Amino acid sequence: MAEPTETEVKLRVADLEGPRERLARLGARRVGERHFEDNVLFDDEAGSLAAAGAVLRLRRTPQRSVLTYKGPKRVVDGIKVREEQETVVEDPDSVHAIFTTLGYRATFRYQKYRETWSHRGQEVVLDETPVGTFLEIEGDPDGIRAVTADLGFDPSEYMVDSYVDLFFAQGGEGDMVFDQ
Repeated sequence: MAEPTETEVKLRVADLEGPRERLARLGARRVGERHFEDNVLFDDEAGSLAAAGAVLRLRRTPQRSVLTYKGPKRVVDGIKVREEQETVVEDPDSVHAIFTTLGYRATFRYQKYRETWSHRGQEVVLDETPVGTFLEIEGDPDGIRAVTADLGFDPSEYMVDSYVDLFFAQGGEGDMVFDQ
């Protein structure tokens, strides 16, 4: 059985209105309305997960909470590929408490607003973050390339960094959260 994978690219955009209009003109379907996401990453005291390039994340949205494990990233032809295991959690506060009991601690928190579309069988998300606005296209490599081309982007514009990496690369300190 093949392990579940996340295959995606990010694209930095000046705003989301242009990409949203292009998606609508292309006949893409909006499958998720704009919503707020609050994400917390966990690691042990030694930072073993981060050192291995892995991520343990608890995401809360108004609709549901999801626990995710992501393995180390690989970049194949400019596209990020990594193992990804996810499950919906009923009680995120209990999951947080369990992690703490097991010796994991919250190491980073990041927030975003996300809207989800579907085009050519690929997931296209429009993200507003404290470090800018982005499109993420997730699916299979050929589909990702087709969708990015449909939207007027070139493979030279692909980004494979996480939002955490982008935050710290821009000089961020602390957590990546919106001003309250």
